[in-house]
Amino acid sequence: MEYHHTTAAPSTYVYEFVWDYTEPATGPFCTDVDGNVLMDLTGQVGAMPLGYNNPKILDPLAEFDLVDPLKIAGQEFYLPAAGAGGDLPGPADLMDRLTDITGYGMDTVFLSNSGAEAVENALKLSYDHTQGKYAITCEGAFHGRTLGTLSLNRSKGIYRRDFPEIPSVHDMPYCTDRACTTESCDCGFFFDDTSALRRMLHPETGYIDADEVAALVIEPIQGEGGYRFPSDAFAGEIADCCAEFDLTLVADEVQAGMGRTGEWWGSDHYPFEPDVISSAKGLRVGATIGREEVFPDERSRLSSTWGAGDLLSSAMGVVTIDAIEEYSLMENATTRGRAFKKHLRDADLPGMTDVRGAGLMLAVEFETEAQRDAIQEAAFARGLLVLGCGKRITRLLPPLDMTEREVELGAELFAESVEATETAGVA
Repeated sequence: MEYHHTTAAPSTYVYEFVWDYTEPATGPFCTDVDGNVLMDLTGQVGAMPLGYNNPKILDPLAEFDLVDPLKIAGQEFYLPAAGAGGDLPGPADLMDRLTDITGYGMDTVFLSNSGAEAVENALKLSYDHTQGKYAITCEGAFHGRTLGTLSLNRSKGIYRRDFPEIPSVHDMPYCTDRACTTESCDCGFFFDDTSALRRMLHPETGYIDADEVAALVIEPIQGEGGYRFPSDAFAGEIADCCAEFDLTLVADEVQAGMGRTGEWWGSDHYPFEPDVISSAKGLRVGATIGREEVFPDERSRLSSTWGAGDLLSSAMGVVTIDAIEEYSLMENATTRGRAFKKHLRDADLPGMTDVRGAGLMLAVEFETEAQRDAIQEAAFARGLLVLGCGKRITRLLPPLDMTEREVELGAELFAESVEATETAGVA
């Protein structure tokens, strides 16, 4: 328990009980790590309707060799941790690993199910920490599908249409040219010797009191909005404004994090330093990571039924982090990403207007949305799965241990798909 609480955010913990899932447990009876047998009449706050290891649940799933429950509900109990003598890594080990790899002085984690929950919790703790009333988001942003995160979205209208939103969310342009300067910017972020963010917060001519801003929420590299990689000028201005106006910066790393770009976090490529990081996807669980002082002190202020951890997903998250480190997969992602971009650029494909990326977070932009969609269908017909984002962009997210031959094969299949659409007359 002490190991767990070195990195866990204060939450709704009730019992000092660590369930030993390797020992007998059936119906209402379970065993703790000290060998005590307890009769559980909490039913994991109603989330374990048939008790522990009920054969009615496990027999149909026998080939998976599971225990039930795999999740610890209500945060009433704890799971064993390898760092405290257990056999397999658990949620406490995952939180420990996250604080190890993250930097930025971050030492506290709250686990959840998804990226949306991770961002939602980042919003909640930012509002609580600052007592602010405004949030600032970016044009093209996508942060999730809960009502709070929907309020931050500025990508496709279908995500927000007809849903109520949290008030006082303002937006600003997001960099669309990774090579721009303050003088050459044409996305609207820089203008008249200032920036949209600085103008918004200016103490005399601005329209938002910087002291009332709860959070600036930003994707270090925009995902759904079109795989936009910000320029040095944009990133530098974000860093300068955060320092000057003492803004709480929330970095949504759900897609760009976990080594995808050749660094642990997309933020690691830029001069701004997040106060809070939201992670999921490659982590296998949702996680909100920050400094202890940013999290609420009250134990029930931040809580979730499944917030105490998922036995299997937490273990997978730990071994994923360990594998990335042990096998130098961030370095591999950087090398293979450069090779992938070179293959595509050298192919000089018809209708292709840009190839960009960091590590193995790659984007190929085309002249029209119709061509992009046709390429996706043509690729599927050739056994290649790719995804669209933005208006005219195909995104590629290969495994971090991609081999040289796999890069060549993927690039060849993609090039064939593009050329097939030209033959079909799609523009």
